[in-house]
Amino acid sequence: MQIITFRSHFSRNTLLLMLLLAAILAGISIWKFDLIKTVYFKDQLTATGWIINGAIVALFLVGILRIVAIFLSYSREEAATSRFIRNQEEEAENPLEQVPLNSIIARRYLVMERLFDASTPINQGALAATLLANESTRTSLPKYISNILILTGVFGTIVSLSLALLGASDLLENAVDVGGMGLVIHGMSTALSTTITAIVCYLFYGYFYLKLTDAQTNLLSAIEQITTTYLAPMFVVEQETTLYEFTGLVRSLQSLVKQMQVSQKVVTKAEAKLLATVDEYQSQMDESNRDMSAVIELLRRGFRLRDDE
Repeated sequence: MQIITFRSHFSRNTLLLMLLLAAILAGISIWKFDLIKTVYFKDQLTATGWIINGAIVALFLVGILRIVAIFLSYSREEAATSRFIRNQEEEAENPLEQVPLNSIIARRYLVMERLFDASTPINQGALAATLLANESTRTSLPKYISNILILTGVFGTIVSLSLALLGASDLLENAVDVGGMGLVIHGMSTALSTTITAIVCYLFYGYFYLKLTDAQTNLLSAIEQITTTYLAPMFVVEQETTLYEFTGLVRSLQSLVKQMQVSQKVVTKAEAKLLATVDEYQSQMDESNRDMSAVIELLRRGFRLRDDE
């Protein structure tokens, strides 16, 4: 029975979900392409909307690609961790059988083995903190993009409204200035498009960024559970463990002493019986010697032999 709480296909399933949602969004975009064309491409007086929306989408794609790369890496780590757990449950001779040596669980095993061979105390808390810090550096870029993605939409809205205000200013200065009215409409349209782009990208990106942190937590939690359940009994020697083992040794010695006492009593009884048997045998031998001497004397007298014959 597996005693480690671990979802071995979490990252793979999340990637499949990401692919499914991306396909759904693509289908909606194709279905409502006329609306998208009207909001984003039609009657654009300036390239401001294209630049800001392009920057938002580019930032979104960079973050998504990084998240996908980390998910793929975690998927391999989950497979290696699952294999290590299976090896432990099956009591394999080599715990790292079919486990990549560059995986997190293999490195944890090798580090603890080296520290144990060097008679160095193993601090699991320090190992866990080091692993968490190392993995946090991998998600720094996705975290940064998650923090600023919605701000880019706000920035685009502010810039677009500024354009609208410029158009309104021109319109107020010249009542017949059609260009000012067009700039107002263009600014409001650009503000709408940048806001929609930022919100849609942030909702999609934010959800899968949270899933990425869940995948990281799932993996690191499994590593620490394995360390506590399987590796610590193999490599960690603590005072409490030593006292517990010493107590068990004392109990075993007490049981052995009792068995020795019982055995001593049995040996004593056997010795007494053996001595009695030897005494009885000696008595029988003495009696046999006397009988033999009597028989010899009778034979000597019967054959009238001298004492030296």
